[in-house]
Amino acid sequence: MRVMKPIINYFKQTDKLYWLIMLSISAYSLLLLKPIPPSSSGRSYFTVQLIAIVIGYCGAIFLTLIDYREIANYWYLVAGFCLFLIVYTHIFGVAVTSSGGINAKAWIKLPGGTFQPSELVKIGFMITFSKHLSELKKRELLESFPQVILLACHAMVPILLVHFQGDDGTAVIFFCMFLSMTFGAGVQLRYFAAVFAAIAIGFPIAWQYILKDYQKMRLTSFLHPENDPLKDGYQQYRGMLSIGSGQFWGRGLFNSDTRVSKKVVPVQEKDFIFSVAGELLGFVGCMLILLLLTLLLFRTLRIARKSPDCLGSSICFGFFGMVAAQALFNLGMCLSLLPVMGVTLPFFSAGGSSASCLYFGFGLVMSVYMHKVSPDKVSLQHKF
Repeated sequence: MRVMKPIINYFKQTDKLYWLIMLSISAYSLLLLKPIPPSSSGRSYFTVQLIAIVIGYCGAIFLTLIDYREIANYWYLVAGFCLFLIVYTHIFGVAVTSSGGINAKAWIKLPGGTFQPSELVKIGFMITFSKHLSELKKRELLESFPQVILLACHAMVPILLVHFQGDDGTAVIFFCMFLSMTFGAGVQLRYFAAVFAAIAIGFPIAWQYILKDYQKMRLTSFLHPENDPLKDGYQQYRGMLSIGSGQFWGRGLFNSDTRVSKKVVPVQEKDFIFSVAGELLGFVGCMLILLLLTLLLFRTLRIARKSPDCLGSSICFGFFGMVAAQALFNLGMCLSLLPVMGVTLPFFSAGGSSASCLYFGFGLVMSVYMHKVSPDKVSLQHKF
């Protein structure tokens, strides 16, 4: 009992519903990966995901034991480490082909596999950008135009660095995190209107003078993938067929005669994991994914609302923006509502670095929930 008492006391301090949602997501993701055949190297996606989840939970629990304000005090170390990771990857990284022919130099080799540093940088960005926002909030400078420009410059650092790696999907996720966090902190709406107006004006110009023909084809082929089922529409067309083949209840999780077992959909274990749920578990399985992710997002917003300071709420909004954007873009890809951009479905897609780092984000949000003491009692000696 002496061993169990600290564990029991720990979980009493946590958001138990949040933990239940996360554990349900973990179990479901493993369930979907179990019937997928091993990779060409013979590695089981189920085993890799299980290891990643265990590492992720260990990291998450460690982060919950530290006051998030103390973590943010060392924003400069986090920023320096993240910058080092991206630059190192740009110089020494390796390219791994993802869905849609995306060939980004965004991975580094590790013993036994590869690691995508940009996934960890997302968590670092949650910390550094939240610190930036909280300092401006305390100084009542969030309405200052020069300070808002500096916030945009802060966000552009990771966006541009991953863009130069060829990983535009991750760059879009960073942009969505930036929007979510600045909106949650209370940056005035006129700045958002200006951003979207600039995008609306700039996109036609980029389409006419910057984008190449193959990029235009990729951006338009999703509208009718059946028109080019052997080339640009290949993956999305096959993905939609798999989703539809499951009908309402699915063809069975461990049915040996399925499109999943025959690897009909390329990269089904990652970018198109939703097609696996659609075929094997049908409409019910797809809706369960949506339900679990929706519950996770709403619970994150609830923790953000009860946060004692801007720093805590910004961390929550960063996690919310990351998970919501990845889910939206991934499901849009799978349902041919958006072009293929190599974005995985958070927590469900196979991938050790992505899965582990998402759980680290969960740990930061839980730290916000567990450390509700007044921010005045915490020393904030490192300021901008």
